Parts: sequence; C-alpha cells; structure tokens
Amino acid sequence: MTRDEALAHARLIVGATDLPVSADLENGFGDTPESVAETIWLAAEVGLVGCTIEDSTGISEHPLYDFHVAVERIAAAAQVARGLPFSFVLTARAHNFVCANPSLADTIKRLRAFEDAGADVLFAPGLPDLAAVRTVCKAVSKPFNFMAGIKGKSFSVADLAAAGVRRISLATSLYRAAMTGFLDAAREVAVRGEFGFLDRCVATAELNELMRI
Repeated sequence: MTRDEALAHARLIVGATDLPVSADLENGFGDTPESVAETIWLAAEVGLVGCTIEDSTGISEHPLYDFHVAVERIAAAAQVARGLPFSFVLTARAHNFVCANPSLADTIKRLRAFEDAGADVLFAPGLPDLAAVRTVCKAVSKPFNFMAGIKGKSFSVADLAAAGVRRISLATSLYRAAMTGFLDAAREVAVRGEFGFLDRCVATAELNELMRI
C-alpha cells in the first residue's frame, strides 16, 4: 500500500469508532527521518492517536536500516508526536527476528536506543521463546509489545504478562483464523459433500447483533 492508501484506510476506521485508533505504518513510507516525520504528522491529521514505525527497509539485500539511521528515524517521529496537541503513542519496532538477522543483542541495542529517542512503546516481533521475551522486557523500561501470530512463537497472555509484556497485538492472526474456517468449510463441501461446518457456525442473528445491524 502507498502512504495515501494506508492513511485513507485509517481515516475510515477512525470515523467508524469512538475508540482510539493506532495504525501499523510500516517503515513510515520513506527512508529518511524527514519522510517519517511527515508520515506522523499526516497520521495525526486523519485522526490516528498512535502508530508503529519499523526499522526494516523492505530491501532483501539490506533488510534493516543501519543503527544510527534507524534511531534518527524514531527520533524524528517522536519529535513530531510530542509536538501534537493530543497524546500520540509512538511504537518503535526492531525487526531483527523477521529479517533474517536474529541477534538478540542487536535487538536490545536498537530498542534501548529507540526508547532514548522518544518511543513510547517498544516492539520486537518474532522473538523465539519466552526466555528471549523476558530478557528484552528486563532490558528496557518502556512498555514492551508482543506480537501473537507466529506458529510456535505465540504464548499465552498469562505467560507473556509474567515475562513482563505490557501490550499484545495480533497482526493478521484473526484474519487468517477466519480464512482457515472458510477454507475448511469450502473443502468439506467440495471434497466430502458434507455441511458439518454449519453446526459450528455462529447464528446470523448473533452476527447481526455484533455488527449492530
């Protein structure tokens, strides 16, 4: 998605709820600190009160921004966020473990620097186990966000809380769960000619009530 598309989508969601809305704004839709700062400003204009900015470049040959550049990008975002007339929660993401650079030491180094640069929440998706989660949480003082949604690397709320996690996000996991149910039902009909999935379905009336139709 382009920045304009992402922000247009965010504006629709903001307009549909009274709840505060935060958005995944990827790498800020630009490489320079200036472009990230502009993205934060535009995000606030559409009504967002928080976002995540990651340190991944999207380039396979060089997947992570160099350390100092990554920190400067978060510092620029934080400067704009602090100048807004309302509270804006900036989450900084260190992508070592999803960019084939699984260095826990570098992840912690980046998160600490992001904290010093002004990030409100810290995030390192793809940590391999609870021990790593615990180590990261002990290494930083700002709230740490854990992303549930990776097979074999998603843990219970109780275990994450005990490890020091303060916030949990779900990434695409609920969407994938819904699509799994759809595919299972479609295959049951197409392959076996049966409709057992209907016994597990939520009733239309309940869905309508949830959607407030």
